[in-house]
Amino acid sequence: MTKRIAAALFTGLATSLISLPVIAQQTSSGATGVQAENLFWIQIEAQPTLSEAEARVRNYAARLEGVNGFRIGGNWYGIVLGPYTEDAANIQLRTLRNAGLIPRDSFITFSNRLRQQFWPVGANALNTNPLEASDADQIPADQAQQPAEGDQIAAVTQPDASPILTQPEPPRDETRREALDSERLLDRDARKALQVALQWEGYYTSAIDGAFGAGTRRSMAAWQTDKGYDPTGILTTRQREELLASFQAVIASLGIRPYEDIQAGISVAIPGAMVEFARYEAPFVHFDTTGDSGVRVVLISQTGDQDTLYGLYDILQSLEIVPVDGPRERNKSSFTIEGTDSRITSYTQAQLVDGTVKGFTLIWPLGDEKRRNMVLQDMKASFTSLGPQALADNAGLDAATQSLDLLSGLEIRTPEMSRSGFYVDAKGTVLTTAEAVTGCSRITVNEDYVADISAVDEAHGLALLTPQVPLAPLAHAAFLTVDPRLKSDVAVAGYSYEGRLSAPSLTYGSLSELTGLNGEAELNRLTLAALPGDAGGPVLDAGGAVMGVLLPNQAPAGRTLPDGVSFALDAGVVTSFLADHGVTPDATDAAASLDPVELSARAADMTVLVSCWK
Repeated sequence: MTKRIAAALFTGLATSLISLPVIAQQTSSGATGVQAENLFWIQIEAQPTLSEAEARVRNYAARLEGVNGFRIGGNWYGIVLGPYTEDAANIQLRTLRNAGLIPRDSFITFSNRLRQQFWPVGANALNTNPLEASDADQIPADQAQQPAEGDQIAAVTQPDASPILTQPEPPRDETRREALDSERLLDRDARKALQVALQWEGYYTSAIDGAFGAGTRRSMAAWQTDKGYDPTGILTTRQREELLASFQAVIASLGIRPYEDIQAGISVAIPGAMVEFARYEAPFVHFDTTGDSGVRVVLISQTGDQDTLYGLYDILQSLEIVPVDGPRERNKSSFTIEGTDSRITSYTQAQLVDGTVKGFTLIWPLGDEKRRNMVLQDMKASFTSLGPQALADNAGLDAATQSLDLLSGLEIRTPEMSRSGFYVDAKGTVLTTAEAVTGCSRITVNEDYVADISAVDEAHGLALLTPQVPLAPLAHAAFLTVDPRLKSDVAVAGYSYEGRLSAPSLTYGSLSELTGLNGEAELNRLTLAALPGDAGGPVLDAGGAVMGVLLPNQAPAGRTLPDGVSFALDAGVVTSFLADHGVTPDATDAAASLDPVELSARAADMTVLVSCWK
């Protein structure tokens, strides 16, 4: 601690102890109490002994006008400039600092903090009329010089003061001692509010306990540094107001308020400035975004038991508002689901309570985590069931607005593309078309099982998938080892409608040619009205043997083929591809025909829906 700072600390304490006697002493020499109280001074230095103080005051007096020396309490002696009016003192303090003529930590003090004057000898500056702003707005040119060797003064080139002098000076802020005195008047809740605001700004990371320990002081000093204030570690009244005002502006932007819904039987805090009630669609209460906030809230309320809870857990993960990437946790009576994608972050919680399943989902745009976390913590802390009341099963449901792509008003997550595939071994390895897996961030088999790409043959349009969990299919392909008979009946098993139906369809047709339109030996031309979703499905003969894989539309660019023209890659090319990548395919030369029901059952057991998610 420097001598100057130590003097400042002592001066603040002395103010509360001796202010009235000092005023009486000053006015006894002729100055009125009103005048003494209205005098402002610039304290530039303090020394612990009179001899040191006299040496320093002479040094300053040789270069500056209005230098005075006063005892300031205890054994400290202050060197001050003045007296001034308040405006003149603020202007002069800034100007002299900028000119490098006084130390950067010089500050404004008052007559009631000054005691006996020791310099100039025999003078009584307390009776001097203060300089007005117009008298203090210029520094003589011969005073803007480099400080003498040994002076604690920064050598700063004097800036052009004229634009500075035209700016209004802000009101004087508290000294460190005054700030500490005003801080002592704060109750515990006010202290905790400051810690919360500092935590929000990223400066404070410890417990919100209302105790201003070392951690709180460091965070205050860091905040002061970043705001351009002296890092004292003690916020002045004005600084506390600035910090809290900034935090309150954030609170106002969220508009967090209690919400009670008797129909749903839920009480919870919601960000009322960002969402508004929209509608009921059982089992959900929808709050849509207000303006462009992008925030949404969904309350969950339905009568049920553990089976209801578990079913809801599975259903929610199929919705667009619940991204697939994120932690999930489920126990006997509750669950939480978190998810984040490139657009949103989502949090869902639900629990069994009062014979109901109740909870909420908070959907928040990505990149605003601080405000989102504040709202989420309030929602978690405030969420309460109001009893066994829950939304009726038909609450808000309107047949005219229902859709297969919506679940109670919430959009069901759908893949970018769905095609067909089929099992080629007992391990659950799947063969499909390369088109189905191109550019996917995630691939699923039958929507429930995530699969990895094992191999791709771009030339022939094939892809091999390995599910991440072992599967035991009811049936897998047996490939025909003999050439199929021209004009024979064939069937393609596939998800023609890309998953809108829960099982594959059989599309019947005939084998029209054993080559492609340009004589490609590996292709078979079919007369068969296939749809895009059928691509990748197995082409079966009448006995259920796989004679090839249905390929996507083969029409050349700029040309349209007649309806009912499809192409399949023949079994020989397919089995070679499988063998090259570690799959030993089953083979058959059976020519017996199956009953259509048996054929359909066999096709359904081996055919799968392959979905590409982006």
